Amino acid sequence: MSPTVAPEATAAALVRRPQLWLVPTILTGLLALLLSLLYMGGIVNPNAELRDLPIALVNEDTGKPPPGQRQNLGTQITAAVAGGKAGWRELSLAEAQDQLDSGQVYGALVVPAGFTDSVTALPTSGATKRPTITVLTNPGKGSLGSSLASQITTQAAHGASRTIGEQLTAAAGAQASPTAKLLLADPVDVVTRVGHPIGTKSGLGLTAFYYTLLLVLAGFMGGNVISNGVDTALGYADNEIGPWHTRRPTVPIDRTQTLLLKMLMTAGITLVSTALVMLACVGILGMDASHLPLLWIYSYCAALAVGLGVQAINAAFGGIGQLVSMFVFIVLGLPSSGATVPLQAVPGFYRFLSHFEPMRQLSDGVRAILYFDARGDAGLTRSWIMIAVGTVLALVFGFAMTTYYDRKGLKRLTPQPA
Repeated sequence: MSPTVAPEATAAALVRRPQLWLVPTILTGLLALLLSLLYMGGIVNPNAELRDLPIALVNEDTGKPPPGQRQNLGTQITAAVAGGKAGWRELSLAEAQDQLDSGQVYGALVVPAGFTDSVTALPTSGATKRPTITVLTNPGKGSLGSSLASQITTQAAHGASRTIGEQLTAAAGAQASPTAKLLLADPVDVVTRVGHPIGTKSGLGLTAFYYTLLLVLAGFMGGNVISNGVDTALGYADNEIGPWHTRRPTVPIDRTQTLLLKMLMTAGITLVSTALVMLACVGILGMDASHLPLLWIYSYCAALAVGLGVQAINAAFGGIGQLVSMFVFIVLGLPSSGATVPLQAVPGFYRFLSHFEPMRQLSDGVRAILYFDARGDAGLTRSWIMIAVGTVLALVFGFAMTTYYDRKGLKRLTPQPA
């Protein structure tokens, strides 16, 4: 008697099974909710979250205090603007320029030498040219960060001008002409200029973020492609291309040796992927970049650290490893990178993540190389350290987990005959 063949299932019949819907619906809904909260939570209201944004405050005014006052106007302004949403740093002009050049401040407010003398001379000299206060921007810190700093410094400068104007108007009294009163009401001209210029092909300070994102994606996607390709080649996963399906004979190999093979291939293939990233960005698109040998070495090490991390996570978590590594390297990394929205303008949860999330560590190094002359104090030194730490953690975690599984005799699957 021939065996009974079960009829083929149909989509119309299966779609009515509630248990078929349950897990995909829950997982998809949770992912959509988490992604929305994590991404929008980091950028929805930066002004409300803003605190301690590093801005240099320079007072070069050494003039004598105006009559009846204890301090000159530069010192008064310095005292008046302290606090608020900015983390003001009282520096000399040379120190401020150095911190602009190393990306340690987002901007600067400069009160020039002779400021008090030029202001107090206005009521009596008949001058029509107003004294100036200079606002310096730092576009290398990103367009949003530089813009926030510019807003804070400009508002502080205009506020100081109005306060000084009230003093001058009161001192001039009724003797001042209407034209003089108009000048004295707002006596200071606020001039904005770039404190640390970057190239015209720098995406207004955003190429560092997107280049970092490319490195992370190269490591993440490359790691997963290599992992799946090795599993398919060794017979531990099916290979489907369109309607064609194949399953290769299983090669007897333990988990530790499999992970070693994947990591070695990751190290080799990442050489190619990072070279192509640089070729596309710098060679074809003309992105402004200097220190090209250093940029390529850094790019390779950064993408490799991500790729090794992906291999370790996949080896430890199996089928859900790709989802776990997506959260580790991308979902949690993007909003905590500080590359688009300053970390001083995001909620505390993201500032906490930024201490160890890979994308923040990598973006600081890329920014230092592209915009700040590859200076170590611009974030490059810390980035190299964190790349080394991440690589060591990936190796230790990955091989510790596979060694544990092997010793427990937890085989990946039963080998299939040729």
